[in-house]
Amino acid sequence: MDPLTKTTIENLDNPEIRKVLILGGGFGGVKAALELAGQYKFQVTLISDQINFRYYPMLYRTATGGSRDTSSIPLREIFSERNIELVQGTALTLDRAKKTVKTESGKGYPFDTLIVGLGSVTNYFGIKGLREYSYGIKSIEDAQQLRDHLHQQLLDEHQPDVNYIIVGGGPTGVELAGALPGYIKHIMKKHGLPPRRFNVDIIEAEKRLLPRMSPRYSRAVSKRLRRLGVKQYLGQKVLAETAQSLKISGKTLSSETVVWTAGVTTNPFMATNGFKLDDRGKAIVNENLQAEPDIYVIGDNASTQYSGMAQTALRDGSCVASLLKGRASGKKVAAYQPKKPIYITPVGRRWAAVAWRRWQFFGLFGWMMRRAAEFVGYHDLEVWWRASRRWMAEADSEESCPVCYDR
Repeated sequence: MDPLTKTTIENLDNPEIRKVLILGGGFGGVKAALELAGQYKFQVTLISDQINFRYYPMLYRTATGGSRDTSSIPLREIFSERNIELVQGTALTLDRAKKTVKTESGKGYPFDTLIVGLGSVTNYFGIKGLREYSYGIKSIEDAQQLRDHLHQQLLDEHQPDVNYIIVGGGPTGVELAGALPGYIKHIMKKHGLPPRRFNVDIIEAEKRLLPRMSPRYSRAVSKRLRRLGVKQYLGQKVLAETAQSLKISGKTLSSETVVWTAGVTTNPFMATNGFKLDDRGKAIVNENLQAEPDIYVIGDNASTQYSGMAQTALRDGSCVASLLKGRASGKKVAAYQPKKPIYITPVGRRWAAVAWRRWQFFGLFGWMMRRAAEFVGYHDLEVWWRASRRWMAEADSEESCPVCYDR
């Protein structure tokens, strides 16, 4: 058996109880489950390939010495007081005729309503060497591997890398680039090493960082990174990577530390199981986020205007839950309306860029807005006292390195 944990669910044979199967333990799937699990008309099962929820906005912080508590929340804890079945497994095949989803264990899970929120996976675009040699920060395991590498390199070579290279000038790459210079200096001191010059580089294929944001927003972030000593290679494409170098357009950079944040693609479940997809590989949905009868697609997997943002996934999960509850009660529910997210990009200590509607803020005030948004984000998933504890853990450090742990 592959259940992660189960809670007692009553009236399973009641024909009025609808079986809701949710694929994915990310923002959208968890939000939908939270809002449906307390409803007596629904039997909710959530399948996730992870035992923990990944709070992506804080993974860069975990990769640079922050506490795991800020970026990883046990699903058991989130659903501790909810009437829900949690299953640890990877969804593989969808049988539309039998209305079941089969996991890698071979077990099938039936549904009356299916909600797909499987998120995205890393895309290396077929670039030679990236999969083998680059690091990432898409999961707790990725963040820990990068952090361990930074420390082990200092232990083995007694000096920092020549170049720490971040590929991708989107939000994740910029956030990591802003935090990395200070962290490298911090752990060098912990390791008893004298100050020594090193470079933190960020590479972006477009002509400016954060190309989806306004030019003013991009300029402010770029200026901030320059002040932190981050060198920017703009309009440069990655061609190949080896264990000791990265080849970009017209140049080769020496490095044993390349972090790939530049590419993601929709979970392969969508294409494998014959969903109708747009040119980005996302499922085409109607005004109710419905891809097919009784099948809803949310978050990164849905072809909606602001797909790819955590706020969008939360909104999608909530909207589908409201729709299902409304239909079960015979009430009319308004169609889904895309809502432009608030964009917040932290860059180093106590500095963030914010784009909210037509306003833009930079600096300490932006950072304060980021901290407020973090609490709201945690509270979307947990009761206030747990959210508060997790929010306050932002100031905590956590190291597995034996040298740093003892100091």
